[in-house]
Amino acid sequence: MKKFVALLACIMMLTGMASVASAVNEDVSGDVMIYTSMYQFVIDTMVEAVKEEFPNLNVEFFYGGTGKLQEKIYGEQSTGALGCDMMLVAEPAFSLELKEGGWLHPYKTSAAENLRFDYDEEGYWYPVRVCNMVMAYNPDKKSADELPKTFKDFAENPALKGRISMGNPLTSGTTMAAVAALSDKYGYEYFDALGKNDVMIESGSVALDKLGTGECDAIMILEESVLQRRKEDGSKLSVIYPEDGNILIPSTVMTVAEDKSANVNIEACEAITDWLLSEAGQKFVVAGYMHSVLKDFPEVPYDSIDTDELIRKDMGVDWVRCYTQREEIRTRFQEAVTNQ
Repeated sequence: MKKFVALLACIMMLTGMASVASAVNEDVSGDVMIYTSMYQFVIDTMVEAVKEEFPNLNVEFFYGGTGKLQEKIYGEQSTGALGCDMMLVAEPAFSLELKEGGWLHPYKTSAAENLRFDYDEEGYWYPVRVCNMVMAYNPDKKSADELPKTFKDFAENPALKGRISMGNPLTSGTTMAAVAALSDKYGYEYFDALGKNDVMIESGSVALDKLGTGECDAIMILEESVLQRRKEDGSKLSVIYPEDGNILIPSTVMTVAEDKSANVNIEACEAITDWLLSEAGQKFVVAGYMHSVLKDFPEVPYDSIDTDELIRKDMGVDWVRCYTQREEIRTRFQEAVTNQ
């Protein structure tokens, strides 16, 4: 009888623990609207996870490229409030702008001490996922020895004239970050070289297709796009990690200031931030072929290399310049490249 009572007590204790564990965020309720530039397939998987983690919270995502989101937010700012409560954007430069404008809510999360990328010390923004700008090629069409080893050679090698492709910094936040870093390293002459080499400006999916058909020899693209094709389509397209430095782009999470938010639900936004920066949340980032922001995170994206190694070889981006000189950088790029 004593054994039965002890067993029953043990079961009750374990059941109680499970109940508490599953009810951690059951007290978080209401509505939250998130603007994000994350890929739709990543959002779709994250939606289900958020529902499970926050069963009484209604979370909606609005997807758009960086240019589209910026245009939407600028339009909403004229009304004095935004149509969202949180944002997951491509890079920190836009976060600096929104913080300066008084549009963000500061939150000191305990997760900050475990981050391996910079964050706002006042708590206005945190990195939540890391994109990696690299180059790619098709080993069925070209050998690696025939192709550029550096971003500099990508732009300047005359043998690649009309055979290279990249994204548009006017619409893509990650491409904007990349061209800011490259113009910082090599000057605006880098844009001139791209223009003279007849670089094609197009979406990543189009560029990858052209690699597949042999219309392009090399492209500048996010690592995650190549890794996704390799895993999901069995593609042989391969990454070139540039010897003059890959470009790591920490994408940020922000909470809108309470008096400027759509649903006035700061508690929920803070809870979501904590979850996104937890190991559980970061698993979805890595599953989306992006790198984790956490120190010593045990996983890397499919077919990628060690994140700390990438950090050691990171070219770096001057995020203040990327924000304060955004229009100048875009204009110089247009003049040299898209107006050719």
